[in-house]
Amino acid sequence: MKNLFFAVLLLCATAGYAIPIASSARSLVPSELQQLIGVDYRALKDSPTAQALKEKVLPDNLKELETALKGIGIDCARDLDQLDFAAFRTEKKGIQNVGIAQGSFSAKTVLKKMKLKKIAATKYGTSAIYPMDNGFVMTFLDDNTLAFGTPDSLHSALDTRDGKRPSLDSNSVMTDQMSAVDGAAVWSILDQKGTQAMMLSVMGDASKVGDYESLKKRILASRYTMNFQSGVNFDLSVLTSDSMTAATLSTVFKGVMLYKKLNASPIEKTAIDAASVDSDSSNLQVHFKSDDQKFQSLMNSPLFAAISH
Repeated sequence: MKNLFFAVLLLCATAGYAIPIASSARSLVPSELQQLIGVDYRALKDSPTAQALKEKVLPDNLKELETALKGIGIDCARDLDQLDFAAFRTEKKGIQNVGIAQGSFSAKTVLKKMKLKKIAATKYGTSAIYPMDNGFVMTFLDDNTLAFGTPDSLHSALDTRDGKRPSLDSNSVMTDQMSAVDGAAVWSILDQKGTQAMMLSVMGDASKVGDYESLKKRILASRYTMNFQSGVNFDLSVLTSDSMTAATLSTVFKGVMLYKKLNASPIEKTAIDAASVDSDSSNLQVHFKSDDQKFQSLMNSPLFAAISH
């Protein structure tokens, strides 16, 4: 899928001690957040399966961001500790994306290289904005943290930091979701519209039943974490308006899994059997566990292609 919140849904990492999102990064995120993703790049380095999955589902715009960082002398594999991606909604310009990178790089070193290349900054408010490759721009938040994106998206993020538009902290639903996952090796939170679209994609024809249309309106948000501590572990929690909705959605989701299993390949059937679906209070909960070998086989299956594109 081309949209960031779909394409990174299955991005994963190894076990590790991830860095919670920095306060300087959090202050950039508008309240109209669609999705926020945190990736611990240190953890990604040590798992062949994580690297293979990252390359399989990495969207074009995420690849462009990594290329843009490389263009200013920052190697994602070597220099990054944490990379956060925020996709947020705007009234006039649709979805905008901004990235925040933390790592062992130094603002002084990067800016020195840019000066040698005669790359000059422009001002936006109190921030110095520098051009990057692929039409992106960036600014340093501190010596080891920078924010980057298209000019419009970075300006929107800086306006949020400067109090010109509401920030993430005014969105209680999304901040509650983030508090449950922030600090995991890889985590993501998704807003109501994004979660509804995700569920619609996963359910396919089952979403056409009358009950689901009414259920959809009571789906509020979602979050996930994934790690490779012992094989592949994926946990998704979908927040609904009440426990009855969560239980009904769980029943519908189980039916979808049984339906998909009818025409699944042997490796896909194994994957479906490895997933469990339940409800806890107002949350639909999906857990998936597999060993590395089976999961890498699953990545080449039609079922995986349908979910990740």
